[in-house]
Amino acid sequence: MIARTILAAAFAAAATVPAMATTDDKPFDYVVDRFADIEVLRYQVPDFDKLSLDQKRLIYYLTEAAIVGRDILWDQNYKYNLPIRQLLEAIYTGYQGDRSDAQYQAFEKYLKQVEFANGIHHHYSTDKFVPGFSREWFTAQAEKAGQGAWTPVMEQVMASIFDPAVAPKRVNQAAGQDLILTSANNLYDGVTQQEVEDYFGALKNPADPTPVSYGLNTRVTKKDGKVVEQVYKLGGLYSPAIARIVENLTKAMAYAENDAQRMVIARLIDFYTTGDLATFDDYSIRWTEDTASDVDFINGFIESYGDPLGMTGAWESIVNFKNGEASQRTETISANAQWFEDHSPVDPRFRKDKVKGVTAKVINAAILAGDAYPATPIGINLPNANWIRAAHGSKSVTIENITKAYDEASHGNGFNAEFVIDAPTSKLLDDYLFITDNLHTDLHECLGHGSGKLLPGVDPDALKEHGSTLEEARADLFALYYLADPKLIELGLLDNPDAYKAEYYKYILNGLMTQLMRIEPGKDIEEAHMRNRQLIARWAYEHGKKDKVIELKRRGGKTYVKINDYNALRDLFGQLLGEVQRIKSEGDYAAGNKLVEQYAVKVDPKLHREVLDRYAKLDIAPYRGFVNPVYEAVYEDNGTITDVRVTYTEDYLPQMLRYGRDYSPLTK
Repeated sequence: MIARTILAAAFAAAATVPAMATTDDKPFDYVVDRFADIEVLRYQVPDFDKLSLDQKRLIYYLTEAAIVGRDILWDQNYKYNLPIRQLLEAIYTGYQGDRSDAQYQAFEKYLKQVEFANGIHHHYSTDKFVPGFSREWFTAQAEKAGQGAWTPVMEQVMASIFDPAVAPKRVNQAAGQDLILTSANNLYDGVTQQEVEDYFGALKNPADPTPVSYGLNTRVTKKDGKVVEQVYKLGGLYSPAIARIVENLTKAMAYAENDAQRMVIARLIDFYTTGDLATFDDYSIRWTEDTASDVDFINGFIESYGDPLGMTGAWESIVNFKNGEASQRTETISANAQWFEDHSPVDPRFRKDKVKGVTAKVINAAILAGDAYPATPIGINLPNANWIRAAHGSKSVTIENITKAYDEASHGNGFNAEFVIDAPTSKLLDDYLFITDNLHTDLHECLGHGSGKLLPGVDPDALKEHGSTLEEARADLFALYYLADPKLIELGLLDNPDAYKAEYYKYILNGLMTQLMRIEPGKDIEEAHMRNRQLIARWAYEHGKKDKVIELKRRGGKTYVKINDYNALRDLFGQLLGEVQRIKSEGDYAAGNKLVEQYAVKVDPKLHREVLDRYAKLDIAPYRGFVNPVYEAVYEDNGTITDVRVTYTEDYLPQMLRYGRDYSPLTK
């Protein structure tokens, strides 16, 4: 199961934006850098100064434990990413030539792309970056930087950068291909997809009510002709980085807010020490049940987008603390979780009889790391294990200081004028998209991912490569369906029964059209969130075509989305939710595969070209990410931290270079 929400950059500004935040009476500068298809932003950490000293100490050591794990993700993403990064950074820091030279400019752009993506493959499309500089120029610079010794690793580095046939795609999802052999990630080595599926199939017991998350923290390879797992743990794979993580977690534990949180950290250390997945489940349960702590964090092998089979977790960490005022919204939703489950438009066989432990809050992110950095989700729901969610519940968060940064940086970008069909619809977006978008995230994370159940004996991995897409579709559909429910008015979460239409319009427009800005001409949709959005929008469009629920109207040579019947659209969302939940509950791979391949993958080339041309006039970056704040510990002579200060002045490449210098235990 994948449990996170990613904000579509196109819609970050389609809401009424509050006045810009200020620091020392000066406007806060959200935009840091712009290159290729990326815009890099800053985010503030409001109310950090109001935390207690022990809370600041706790956050400080948790942020250290977060940043020091970044090398793990780089290596998971591709076998030669770390030596490539070392080479690129050595050339950049030692360059003595003309920085206005076209070859150097192309090199700097490439370096920024690689740093943003945690490797040589695009963070979203997973296609390999194409360098705009020549091999000859690069070889000369490597020699000048003292990095040009011709070794087997250097040969692989050069081939990885310059040969289009080497590692072209980090995660391949193309139907009919061996998804392991054709994916360049470093999660598997020397094994085929069939061998991997047979290996884990033999380990799983369908009658086990509490199965571990097989493959979550391992690289699968062969030894003496047999498939084996190499475990990520102390003394195993990534041990130098894990040792540094454990060191800082141990320091953080001394400042835990309570015994429950202290035990959570202790069990995470136990998991890193042993690599035992049952220990990880115990940690996950304790983490889920700790709802009293204001400071919280995730740290470990979490989401499986980077694995074409959806099993191995990419390393990531987010450190955060509760936004008490904003959390009233999510607490209201979670308090009514049973009502939403009972009234869900799915077959009662697939509903939970009793919703347990659903908690939700709004948080301020303090640090982003690993798979959550520089690009980050805006909402998270964990843990991912279905049986833990059923028996112990889940935690859902909406990261409000991140969404605020998106909003502030997007003000007045011209999107509505270009893509929204008319002035009344644009006003609807201005008035209500901010709140309905946040509510959509809340419902998606808090209730959508936590809803429904698998039937007894159904393998949680039964949907294979489509599991992530269908899980995101399930959560999105749950949220969309309930956004239009009068219950939200009754609970005081909305003040206008038509407010939901803002999110409906945005969602359909994005799924049918505007998210195509992120796809290269001639390419299919491959990323799970994008497939999910097109699946929902295209299915609703096709199934409502007879009654003209949704139309694509041509005006002035441009295509616009027109929604004629919002109530009927809600009914369509409910119907599709019922089918997607059935597919998941029964583990119906064939039906899930058909749904994804029919609606989620292919792109209309003519409409695609139009969207790209219209976006080009707006100069909106398709993708956004963040630099982190810098935390400085103030020490007494005896080494005790007396304060922690946060600053926001570090720029993009300086931060990446500092991390590469000070937080890279796997390259030392």
